Amino acid sequence: MKSVEDTLQDIQTKAFHYFQCEANPVNGLICDKTAPDDTWAQGWPASIAATGFALACYPVAVTRGFISREAAVQRTLATLRFFAQSAQGPEPDATGYRGFYYHFLDMHTGRRAWQCELSSIDTALLLAGMLTCARFFTAQTPTEIEIRSLADALYRRVEWDWALDGDAAMSMGWRPEIGFLPSRWKGYNEALLLYLLALGSPTHPIPQHSYQAWTSGYEWKQIYGYNFLYAGALFTHQFPQIWIDFRGIQDGFMRDKGIDYFENSRRAAYVQRQYAIANPLGFDGYTANCWGLTASEGPGPDTVLIDGVERQFFGYVARGVPYGPDDGTIAPWSVVASLPFAPEIVLPAIDYFIDELKLHDVNPYGFRATINPTYAAKPGAAGGWVSPWHFGINQGPVVLMIENHRSGLLWSLMRECPYLTQGLRRAGFDGDRL
Repeated sequence: MKSVEDTLQDIQTKAFHYFQCEANPVNGLICDKTAPDDTWAQGWPASIAATGFALACYPVAVTRGFISREAAVQRTLATLRFFAQSAQGPEPDATGYRGFYYHFLDMHTGRRAWQCELSSIDTALLLAGMLTCARFFTAQTPTEIEIRSLADALYRRVEWDWALDGDAAMSMGWRPEIGFLPSRWKGYNEALLLYLLALGSPTHPIPQHSYQAWTSGYEWKQIYGYNFLYAGALFTHQFPQIWIDFRGIQDGFMRDKGIDYFENSRRAAYVQRQYAIANPLGFDGYTANCWGLTASEGPGPDTVLIDGVERQFFGYVARGVPYGPDDGTIAPWSVVASLPFAPEIVLPAIDYFIDELKLHDVNPYGFRATINPTYAAKPGAAGGWVSPWHFGINQGPVVLMIENHRSGLLWSLMRECPYLTQGLRRAGFDGDRL
């Protein structure tokens, strides 16, 4: 029987294998997911968020012996050099503009794919990965000096204030065909990382009142006896805390509530588990050890009559607890990524996913994106639905949050990042560590 450490090491190893195999070694770009695409002649495109997660994973891979330091340096440099040299401009087929990058890029050319948006949040995830490498690769060798120089220059050139577009809250993105998207980042979600990076910029910072505009959309709720800052999908709690250790530091909102964002995410994990126990919609498979709703792929779109109940199943949507949407789709990776917050409920769930549901060992990259036991009732299906794909933005948090649980590596590296420290201070955070 494997020890907990051996199990976690095995999960990390398989999850990291995604970044080893689903990459273009020439430019360092990471494929969004393991799927063919007939609509994009060059194959499924890269995700800049997945590429940022890969960059953050390279220090973990070196530390855990998954790859050599030299191999990690070469992968990191290939990525940073590509972004430093890629086309930046208003042209519709560029790689980025004003320091931001398009959400999806062609794996080979590195140009914009699918007429997607210039993404503010995905750029933040990419930059966070770059800054992680700058903190880890600190040797006085030409290659590691270049890593630090490129990461710093790429962060400094982002025009975060441009993304405000005359408003207090940041825009979610921009398209050359229409300009800024009308949607704004306001209210608690994964863009907490975006605001802190934008506040900490020494070249193009956003004003401090932008953070107040962001928090003005917060919703404090009591659900299943837990008082917490609400976000229904697990990933929104996890993504910023891959890089930032919020234990013991608070902004104005959290000071008023008497907790911090780390404790808030612990409560969110418990709410997710309690929802699965209550199972108000009566889906198959939900138990105390089988939970986890987040932004994820599902078996739909489809509508199926099951035991006299018409069930609607969705494709890729942000599933959430307890207000939905919920179609019986569970994301095991999102539970694993909550490990630092609540190991006492996550570890039993990991054992259940591996030992009882057999979801990990049969796949080359570990846990697939999602499962849906209810969808088994569709005529001709058996054994429940399991996503056929892996996603880079799922694999990264698995590697990184397991490492934060095991050693706190990402947190310790980024505590020394002056830009994040400045962003936290300008957002009003205080605590002994700051």
